[in-house]
Amino acid sequence: MLNRSFVRAPRLGPVAWRLMFAAGLAGLSACAYNPSPPAPAAPVAATPAPTTTSVAAVVAAAPAPAPAAPASAPAAPPPPPPILPLQQALANAANTLFNNAQLPAGTDARLPLVVDPLIDGNSWVQTQSTRAMESTVLQIVKDRYPRFEPLPFSTASLARGPIVFIGTFTPLDKAGKVEGPTEWYRICLALLDLRSGKIISKGFARASPEGVDSTPLQFFQDSPGWAADEASTGYVRTCQGTTAGQPIQPAYWDRIAVAATISDATIAYNEGRYEDALDLYRGALRSPGGRQLRVFNGIYLAASKLRRNEEATQAFGDLVDYGLRQKKLGVKMLFRPGSSLFVANPQLTTEYGMWLRQIASRAAAGPACMVVAGHTSRTGPEPLNERLSMQRAALVQQRLVTLNRTLDRKLNAVGLGSSKVISGTGTDDARDAVDRRVEFQVTECAQS
Repeated sequence: MLNRSFVRAPRLGPVAWRLMFAAGLAGLSACAYNPSPPAPAAPVAATPAPTTTSVAAVVAAAPAPAPAAPASAPAAPPPPPPILPLQQALANAANTLFNNAQLPAGTDARLPLVVDPLIDGNSWVQTQSTRAMESTVLQIVKDRYPRFEPLPFSTASLARGPIVFIGTFTPLDKAGKVEGPTEWYRICLALLDLRSGKIISKGFARASPEGVDSTPLQFFQDSPGWAADEASTGYVRTCQGTTAGQPIQPAYWDRIAVAATISDATIAYNEGRYEDALDLYRGALRSPGGRQLRVFNGIYLAASKLRRNEEATQAFGDLVDYGLRQKKLGVKMLFRPGSSLFVANPQLTTEYGMWLRQIASRAAAGPACMVVAGHTSRTGPEPLNERLSMQRAALVQQRLVTLNRTLDRKLNAVGLGSSKVISGTGTDDARDAVDRRVEFQVTECAQS
């Protein structure tokens, strides 16, 4: 068994911590689209280069994002842009983004630019396509926009007060929703100025599904839990439904530095460096704003890979507690096709046994009741999906009651079929595993 000691972070005062960390869903608004350049913003005064590498020194003069002023009644929206091949649509959105950026005035110095990894706007995962899109945009920056100096997404880079590039890539149906088969993808890009705390440019395009690889990166494939997550929601809401000049969402702004640590941890996990990943996820958990879905999933996964079973069990229990505090926790459990039995994989069924023991223990410890909701992907006729999802939910309910008899009066099973998909690809593989989840929804207990 491996063991590593940790380097204690320097103690910072409350203001420094605040500044250090201040740098998708279908229900979210669509990314704002403006076919013409935005009205010029008031010039931003030049800021001298900081003399220290701390994030606090860079952002000290920056106000925390204020609530956006109430908007007047909007004019009729312009027609949406055409649906184009992915590379062409991405180039259009990127060029709009960088051409229209309202950059700090009074300096010819190169501006540091960091990329907070792009994500799927519905499921919040990084995919093969979102990673390829980042590389494409950075190549565009290198070829056409030498004013920007690309830097890695790290705490040291954030200390320079960079421009941050974020983006979402969202599968939608013909009506622009997630309910139906994917007809197109919404590309939404944004540039954020950490010194002013504002969005300084937006880019929008529509891409056809051809050539899109929505396979999640390994960390997201392996993650067992899916729950409401304020940090990821803040990222998506900063990109979508906003315009240049508006403030960065506080839920994202307050967690941007810890997001850099989480990004490093996720890269380490994807590369098979599980010891490094575990150290980084542990460090993120100890940081302000670090109690996030990705961190709980990450500690569980890395500890499991290192066969540290006790730590993995505790981490999964912490993940359950986190989800139940959000009133909803989705757990990805694989069933045999067309069956309510778990897949015939001894390793997975052993893992599921631990998951169910932790869910039963944590659910029984609280006063609330739970709805156990089964979900399916879009494959197959919906009446069959509804029956199958109900059978799977009933199986999980039965297992939980067997583990803890006090849950008999606290659980209710329902089958939702494919009515609440998140990915929506209908591929029945790693790309839509989150659609085949079993969800635990906290409810008030009925009065007896």
